[in-house]
Amino acid sequence: MMSTTVTTDQFMQAIIDTLYMVGMSLFVGSLIGIPIGILLVVTRPGGVLENKILYAIINPIINIVRSLPFIILLVAIIPFTRLIVQTSIGTSAAIVPLIIYIAPYIGRLVENSLLEVNPGILEAAEAMGATPFQVIWYFLLPEAVGSLVLSLTTATIGLIGATAMAGTVGGGGVGDLAIVYGYQRFDTFVVIATVIVLIVFVQGIQSLGNTLARKIRRY
Repeated sequence: MMSTTVTTDQFMQAIIDTLYMVGMSLFVGSLIGIPIGILLVVTRPGGVLENKILYAIINPIINIVRSLPFIILLVAIIPFTRLIVQTSIGTSAAIVPLIIYIAPYIGRLVENSLLEVNPGILEAAEAMGATPFQVIWYFLLPEAVGSLVLSLTTATIGLIGATAMAGTVGGGGVGDLAIVYGYQRFDTFVVIATVIVLIVFVQGIQSLGNTLARKIRRY
């Protein structure tokens, strides 16, 4: 039951590929998603930079992308993925749909975190003559840092699950290993090992996120 045809090198490479996909997707997705989240908050009705037209454009786009399950999004944008990276197979190809999947998700998480900030703090900042940029940079974001850390932690864990699903179409990583060797070749050891690795990843990231958020909120 515990015999396997997968070598240690193959398994380690799958872990590295997963970390690469998660890291790159989270980095680029954050660069896109965090500004989107801020825009959603400041341009909404009653925001410091209220713009109903811009909000009415961004908000439904976020909802549309988030309504698509990742596996469907992955397949639907294959032509776009080929246009960007010249292939639809492998870790580099998987990063494209991962970014498109996680950026709106991060945007919505950031929006929720910023909306938790006490409106009285923003009103006091405006009363002191702070510009919209100063309100955002010196009051809104600092007050929400702890919550933002937890939001990015949630996004990272979601990405780990998405990278595993990317393995169904040859995306690489531990998900690909589990599908090709564990499922298609009935290798029980690979399936169990993959499950253990994913659990360790998630538990480690969640614990790290909780610890950072707790320390930040103490200051």
